[in-house]
Amino acid sequence: MSGGLPDPDASRAVLIGGASYQYLEQLPAVAANLRDLSETLCDATLWGLPERHCVVVPDPADAPSLIGPVRRAGDEATDTLLVYYAGHGLRDADSTDLYLALTGSEEYAGYTAVAYQHLRAVVRASRARRRIIILDCCFSGRAARILTMAGGSLASEASVDGAYVLTASPRDRAALAPEGETHTAFTGELLDVLRLGVPQGPELISLDVLYRTLYDRLQAKNRPAPQRSQENDVGRLPLVRNRALGTAGSPAGPVLDSDVRTAMVASGLRLARLLRAAGRPGDALPVLRLALRERGPVAGDGTFAVQLELSELLADSGQTREAIEVLEQAFHQTHRTPGPEAVLVCRRLAELLQESGNHIQACEVLKHALDLVTGRAPEPAG
Repeated sequence: MSGGLPDPDASRAVLIGGASYQYLEQLPAVAANLRDLSETLCDATLWGLPERHCVVVPDPADAPSLIGPVRRAGDEATDTLLVYYAGHGLRDADSTDLYLALTGSEEYAGYTAVAYQHLRAVVRASRARRRIIILDCCFSGRAARILTMAGGSLASEASVDGAYVLTASPRDRAALAPEGETHTAFTGELLDVLRLGVPQGPELISLDVLYRTLYDRLQAKNRPAPQRSQENDVGRLPLVRNRALGTAGSPAGPVLDSDVRTAMVASGLRLARLLRAAGRPGDALPVLRLALRERGPVAGDGTFAVQLELSELLADSGQTREAIEVLEQAFHQTHRTPGPEAVLVCRRLAELLQESGNHIQACEVLKHALDLVTGRAPEPAG
């Protein structure tokens, strides 16, 4: 298990929350949970997950709305997949299984909600090396119980390499949404640990350190104690930098070369887009070229977005040949970093090749894009 933070560019997070319900108690704190947890995971001084890799799903109304984003993130993530759910956890009248509430769910009617086992199955199918599920809901401890049962079909179903489940409460206790507090009890404490850090703790906060700190703090407040389950010692995985060790003039934890490159690429892209919006495309071109020189050894740190923006500017100014060259450089990395942006690179390159009369090469590029979309492993480009 790597001792560094998960690679933000090869990781994905899906934050799901139910704040509004037709038949169940309203949970307004959940909306704040989603907003602030997303902001925290994307904070470059903590983890630095790109915003496009952190999907927020508020008030899902049906199973595809809840499960679909997780499936897509699981297909894209190669390092770490983090799935968070906050809302009502339900029990069916005829079983002890955990169900995740939808906006129209009803108490003791599992068929109106999404079975936790369906979420677990989608997480199992992800190609991410490390998978994390965080549940802030009533009876969420049942998820940890299911993942640690000895024998039986549930145990075999839950056998996932690199799975870590962190839940807000023991299986027979309700989680809390204290009146007058901005967040739910569990997520409020989770945010405090992530944002403020652990005094006298390590430079990087692992899942196990996070769990132990949460357990101690919630117990001290006489609130439901969190539960956990893990496989393959994934609890040693660092998740964020320990801000408690930082100073006013520097971020907590080590700042890596990749962090610097990612920040420079993102800043250059934002500046170039502002210049284009202001009607100054000529000034945007050198900014994008500079940002492209700062990219990492492989695409995925925002480089695809820069290359797409640069190629569009070049094509608009009649520099089609250079635009094609920029996209061809990106194309050679698409097999290493598949995803929506990689497919967009292929589509845009095929368009320019076709406009230039290179129809056979355009067809080959589109075939490669189809392989990326269907999940087939294409041969390395070039």
